[in-house]
Amino acid sequence: MSELAEGAYLSPPVQRATKLLRRIAEGDRVTNMSRTARELEISRTTLLRLLHTLEAERFIEPAGDAGWRIGAGLIGIAAHAFASGDLAEAAQPVLQRLAEQVGMSAHLGVLDGREVVYLVRRTPNASFVSNIRVGSRLPAHAANMGRIMLAHLPEAEVRALYAGVPMPASTAHTATTVGGLLARLVQDREAGLAWSDGHFEPGIASVAAAVRDATGRPVAAINVSGQAASFEANRARIGAAVAEAAAEISGRLGFILRKVA
Repeated sequence: MSELAEGAYLSPPVQRATKLLRRIAEGDRVTNMSRTARELEISRTTLLRLLHTLEAERFIEPAGDAGWRIGAGLIGIAAHAFASGDLAEAAQPVLQRLAEQVGMSAHLGVLDGREVVYLVRRTPNASFVSNIRVGSRLPAHAANMGRIMLAHLPEAEVRALYAGVPMPASTAHTATTVGGLLARLVQDREAGLAWSDGHFEPGIASVAAAVRDATGRPVAAINVSGQAASFEANRARIGAAVAEAAAEISGRLGFILRKVA
């Protein structure tokens, strides 16, 4: 394809946005809008629109004292791009073994803002399996994989994530306020597992554990889900299996659990 033909498929608005992102990443906080607009060869109005659009998409955020910096949304996309391959590769055999061990569907998900995105799903040879599909999105405050990841984040980070944001209920068990969510997260963190006994879908039980990277930060979570009756007699065994699987995946990602003497 000729350079002229290639150029016909370029999108000037996208080019302007990426050039602005690159400048901010290189240290330009856009505190002098006239200068930045001039150097990008765009108008101040166009620059202002780009800034507000990128902020709305969480690609940039206010720098605090003044100007802008790269935001969590863009950092998250970059992190997923580099890590999701290794994460999925590390998780798949462990999840398949877990699914066969407990006879239930096993899943791995990551946080994307206030949602959990399902990346991996493994099912056993069983008549009942979950209907969750790879790519499904669930509200993190309501789903137990979201809760267990949030439980291992700093409280200030969770408060900022949900400040002034509606928290709709999936069932009567869903925390619909930041205070209620934080109280639930304390319980999940202390237990090391996030249980759901019909908390997201009536009649369906589930248990989730966090997956951590080498720094100890939660980068994902796994869970198993099935009919609530299946959990009643095997709750402890299922919880232990999920915790062990999450620890194995975390170990594959470089996390070392340091025991207190």
